[in-house]
Amino acid sequence: MAFKKDFLWGGATAANQYEGAWDIDGKGASVPDHCTNGSHKTPKRITPDFEEGTLYPSREATDFYHHYKEDIALAAEMGFKVFRMSINWSRIFPTGMEEEPNEAGLQFYDNVFDELKRQNIEPLVTISHYELPYALVETYNGWYGREVIDCFVRYCKVIFERYKDKVTYWLTFNEINSGTAPMGAALSLGTIKGFRGPVDEIPDEPQVRFQALHHQFVASALVIKYAHENYPQFKLGNMSLFATKYPYSCNPADVLECQKQMRIMNWFCSDVQARGYYPSYINRFFEEKGIVIKKEEGDDEILRQGTIDFYTFSYYMSTCETVDASVLEKAGGNLIGGVANPYLKASDWGWQIDPEGLRYTLNEIYDRYQIPLMVVENGLGAYDKLEEDGSVHDDYRIDYLRKHIAQMHEAVKDGVDLMGYTPWGWIDVVSASTGEMAKRYGFVYVDKYDDGTGDLSRRRKDSFFWYQKVIGSNGEDLS
Repeated sequence: MAFKKDFLWGGATAANQYEGAWDIDGKGASVPDHCTNGSHKTPKRITPDFEEGTLYPSREATDFYHHYKEDIALAAEMGFKVFRMSINWSRIFPTGMEEEPNEAGLQFYDNVFDELKRQNIEPLVTISHYELPYALVETYNGWYGREVIDCFVRYCKVIFERYKDKVTYWLTFNEINSGTAPMGAALSLGTIKGFRGPVDEIPDEPQVRFQALHHQFVASALVIKYAHENYPQFKLGNMSLFATKYPYSCNPADVLECQKQMRIMNWFCSDVQARGYYPSYINRFFEEKGIVIKKEEGDDEILRQGTIDFYTFSYYMSTCETVDASVLEKAGGNLIGGVANPYLKASDWGWQIDPEGLRYTLNEIYDRYQIPLMVVENGLGAYDKLEEDGSVHDDYRIDYLRKHIAQMHEAVKDGVDLMGYTPWGWIDVVSASTGEMAKRYGFVYVDKYDDGTGDLSRRRKDSFFWYQKVIGSNGEDLS
């Protein structure tokens, strides 16, 4: 009952946090290019124009654009079978609205895919990973404008045809369910037209968010249907942020509150993408929130015809839910927090560490959909110390990953069809939530700091050699 022989071991990144070269070779500005740096205590800001003397960390990030050969060689040294990455939409269509793509942008990804093939690594490509072209924000208020569907479909048709012989596995939208939470307005939906200020002060408009989310559902289904009809070799998946929740107590009211939150945050989007229709439970939620989704004729049929082939998700932590207002201890989180679980410890950023929760989550997802699953983000953001000899001793990260992989193994024993694992930020990248470098996840340390300094050199952490051994043993040797 071990992992499959062809199990896809690898690591995950995102262009907006990793690639850099924000205005090179014809690339246009995306939403992250308008985001300043922040920290665990101070939120990053969004500026419609660019402020002199302000650091915008995604502009250089950790510069995969100029280090892709070196980085892919490091991935190959670890034994990667799969390399999760994303394409920067605004590198292909600088404003998102052009009729013809930017050839220099297309060629860059050709080079990346060719290098991956040379190293016998399979690409797993996220088509849109939190990097909406900023011009689509200014013109249509992001995904709230239905016109963005056609822009996305045009973009997908171009990259499908260009990379049809180089990419098999595609994910349409990263953590699409982030749109169910206020922070998703900036990260995913781009419904921030004219906004300037800290990301935690974006006015929340549920009607706008869920209408924009509907447009993403339609766009995703359209391109999945198109791919199935024209590129039968492709496999198309979703990508959800799984924010596992438990009832804080056995009070039936806590259980019902937990069920409600699980449905909206964790199940709603994937129910649409895996089953092909809006679930019945969402109707009451919409009614109570005063949300009315405007659909065009044919939308429901599009959703039915464009369902996913496999399910992928991020898993970092879990929280609890309660109706008891006297329970004051809160847990941190990447997009949505909750009540702290007294049985769990937390990371430096307040994210509760719950390996058993991954097993529970895998079983719940597989029971619901019965399609192959893949954990495409999982990891520990921590302060890493670079020693004078260039080493980084990150036993805390090894311990985190060891325990989560062990629980994945248990889930496979439980009967889950698990196809792969790509820990988040296998190399240090800019934090999506805070815009900082101090919060590091990688097996590879990048010399880049919160003030923008650093020579971008790469160094192997202790976890690099540990993960190399894990992959070499197909997950059997976790010592």
